[in-house]
Amino acid sequence: MRKYNYEAKDITTGKHVKSVVQADSERAAAKVLSDQGFIPLDISEFNENGSFLTKLSGRITTKDKIVFSRQLATLLGAGVPLAQSLGTVVGQTENKQLRSVVEDILVGIESGKTLSDSCAKYPAVFDKVFVSLVRSGEVSGSLDDSLKRIATQQEKDAAVMSKIKGALTYPVIVLVVIFGVMGFMLFTVVPQVEKLYDDLNKELPIMTKIMVGMADIAQNYWWAILLVLGVSGYFFVQYLKTDAGIKFKDTFKLNVPLFSPLFRKLYMARFARTGQTLLSSGVPMLDMLGITGEAVNNTIIQAAIERSAEKVKSGKELSVSIAKEDYVLPLVPQMIKIGEQSGKMDDMLGKVAQVYEDEIDEQIKTISTLIEPLLMVVLAVVAGGMVAAILFPIYSLVNGIQV
Repeated sequence: MRKYNYEAKDITTGKHVKSVVQADSERAAAKVLSDQGFIPLDISEFNENGSFLTKLSGRITTKDKIVFSRQLATLLGAGVPLAQSLGTVVGQTENKQLRSVVEDILVGIESGKTLSDSCAKYPAVFDKVFVSLVRSGEVSGSLDDSLKRIATQQEKDAAVMSKIKGALTYPVIVLVVIFGVMGFMLFTVVPQVEKLYDDLNKELPIMTKIMVGMADIAQNYWWAILLVLGVSGYFFVQYLKTDAGIKFKDTFKLNVPLFSPLFRKLYMARFARTGQTLLSSGVPMLDMLGITGEAVNNTIIQAAIERSAEKVKSGKELSVSIAKEDYVLPLVPQMIKIGEQSGKMDDMLGKVAQVYEDEIDEQIKTISTLIEPLLMVVLAVVAGGMVAAILFPIYSLVNGIQV
């Protein structure tokens, strides 16, 4: 069967709808639309090909997924049938790649599949948390509420990540400035100082000699430097994709000085927020632990959650099981224990998430406060050292001429 883009008029509402239908031919597609209560206006074969630049520019962002979840939840909450709701969302989706995904999901719905199964075909767009919450909503008959919970969680997670990225932007800019100053000095000023000393048959000071050597290497072997950096970067990136590399990266995040408390709180907030969303949607405890283990996006924390899940299977309480894990912060098992005793586990996990999200805000401010003067010192030392290496020999020459 083929896919066909179509534009049709809804006989009931009189509105124009654009979407995708699956059929053996254009005539068969028109018949399918007529049977569904539409008047076909335009039908053309669906083309899934696109250039690399088109695909890159159409990358599906978290914001796109949040808007999709909100729009679909609103339409379903208003009593609009699922297929018609998806058709409306397709028409309102600006991102071409996401629109293609939603169109394919609509085709699956029209062929009798569930929304969760259709979304599960796209794990890069809809993760296990999304699929599990949708499936839970389908079973309980509250799909719109599940989609709202998904959007809320995505918004909170995106807000935290945005703050962390914002905190790292300033240091990156300062480092770029530092390397820019070094490059400018090495390629423009230092050669002039060397030429001046050669003309006067004078010997350069040791600090200036070092800089001249660095400038000569950079000018004569820049291609080798770029090649080494490129090859090293490529192999390092490939290493980070291996199991050993992923484990190294995740362990590094949990132990790196200055930033490790921030990452640990981030993972605990993500675990608690995801757990709250899943439990409040009726997902069983063990399923929740399996899904949240993947959702935290850290293999070390995931392994700790999986070990705790195995202990829960054997009859132990989650609060007792998870308390023995090294990277789990103390507040988590304490609040889980309260949730177990009160029967409000989801509420307690929500409070844990809120506490750590607030602490992340404070941690980011603290890190920013510490990094700014530290980077200023580094910039002053680098720039000051280079300026001194240039001005000192010139000053020596002037003194020699006066003598």
